[in-house]
Amino acid sequence: MATLLLDQQIPVYSLTSPQTPGSGMFQLNRAEGQPPAFRQNMLLPHRKDYYHLVYVQRGGSRHWVDMTPYELKENALYFSAPGQLQLKEKLLPMWGVSLAFTREFLARQPNAALAQLPLLQNPQNGHELLLAAADVAFVEDLLAKLEAEYHRPGEWQQAMLSAHLTVLLTYLSRLYTEQFPGGEPSADQLLVQKFRARIEESFRERHEVGAYAALLHISAGHLSEVVKAQSGKPAIAHIQERLVLEARRLLFHTPQSVKEIAYDLGFADASYFSRFFKRETGLTPAEYRASNREMYP
Repeated sequence: MATLLLDQQIPVYSLTSPQTPGSGMFQLNRAEGQPPAFRQNMLLPHRKDYYHLVYVQRGGSRHWVDMTPYELKENALYFSAPGQLQLKEKLLPMWGVSLAFTREFLARQPNAALAQLPLLQNPQNGHELLLAAADVAFVEDLLAKLEAEYHRPGEWQQAMLSAHLTVLLTYLSRLYTEQFPGGEPSADQLLVQKFRARIEESFRERHEVGAYAALLHISAGHLSEVVKAQSGKPAIAHIQERLVLEARRLLFHTPQSVKEIAYDLGFADASYFSRFFKRETGLTPAEYRASNREMYP
């Protein structure tokens, strides 16, 4: 079940879960041959304000995270973070388990570093983990333990859910680093991560490097130097790419007009937004929308 919030013209869904302590922060559903426990509105473009993990044993259909389609595979785990634009194509029978939990739920855990795990940070922008036989056995065992506690109210429920979830997320993060390799971040890499996080929070309102440097309490020159050295791209390019990504999401998934999208993204002038989008993508917003509708009817 989900509660509708307003995010421009794209709905944002939040959890309602009266079974567990801290209602609305944690939810577990098992599917055994029936369609997943989603409402029909999941077949329309939407966002979630919570983390979502789905372990697929078999069945299911194609779903989208941003502009990337995923054909659900057997013995695989799919995951997404709050705010990503999603769409399910059909509600088909599926066997598996879905877990959903909010940032607030993570913040309440004894191990506050959970939110920094690679699976949840997702620096490689991956949304699918393929599980070997040993992984399947481990994950299914942990999910069974989580499910048992989820349906066992009491003073120890929250602690047990937290303990099992910590092990699950840690294990999946190890798999994530194996399937999406990357080393421990340096101080400069951490600065770039913070910069990208601030962009994620403020890209609609802040389009200039100096504005982000002020948020990070460093000079714009230092931020630009570090970002260029670490990523190979100017700092302004990261801001522009995030704007283009959101524009593509809205053009791809919604009927909003180009003018509405321009204003949503903080552009005072729709014509300037169109020139910006064409400069970055080679297509006008209208051309991009038309080409994608032809590709994915």
